[in-house]
Amino acid sequence: MRLYYHPLSSNSRRAVMTAIHLGASLELVVVDLLKGEHRAEDFLKLNPNGKVPLLDDGGFLLWESHAIMQYLADVTPGQALYPRDPQARADVNRWLFWSAYHFTPAVGVISRERVSKRMVGGSGEPDPAEIARGEALVMAAAGVLDAHLASRQWIAQDALTLADLAIAAPLMHTAAAQLPVTGFAHLQAWFARVQALDAWKNSGAAARG
Repeated sequence: MRLYYHPLSSNSRRAVMTAIHLGASLELVVVDLLKGEHRAEDFLKLNPNGKVPLLDDGGFLLWESHAIMQYLADVTPGQALYPRDPQARADVNRWLFWSAYHFTPAVGVISRERVSKRMVGGSGEPDPAEIARGEALVMAAAGVLDAHLASRQWIAQDALTLADLAIAAPLMHTAAAQLPVTGFAHLQAWFARVQALDAWKNSGAAARG
């Protein structure tokens, strides 16, 4: 399998983390977002959305990072990240959808202003109004997650699942984007547990090239 990704993309990182934890063999192919390679004609033939990550499994092309995570788990015999029981899987799915619809986009608002604009010349200065909007969204989502984690070690099913890897990924930009999450004690304790995983550490090594 081949994964087209960018090392600074948190969407890419959740897919890479999943592959590492599952022991999946992936060929990592960097798509240089700073050079606009995601908008190149050849890449758009693979993913018309012009985004990373993109998984190519023998010609089966799959985009959307959460879908890639699910697929990698489904094709891995004996894995425990994505339970088979319908209710247990629904519990994980609810948090994957929450990640995709609430948490990741909220973090993305701030990251675009404080990280992406600095990396891409000519994008203008950070917009204070957008930062304020993003901070409000992140604080609201972080509050939900923090309360949920008050009495548990992991997000779903009292065990490490795809939900943890998905939601932790955007927090890779906590310092650079100055994400307003450091005051949430339960969230921070959980994030420290994720950061202690080999999958987190080794995906960081992949991100550094």
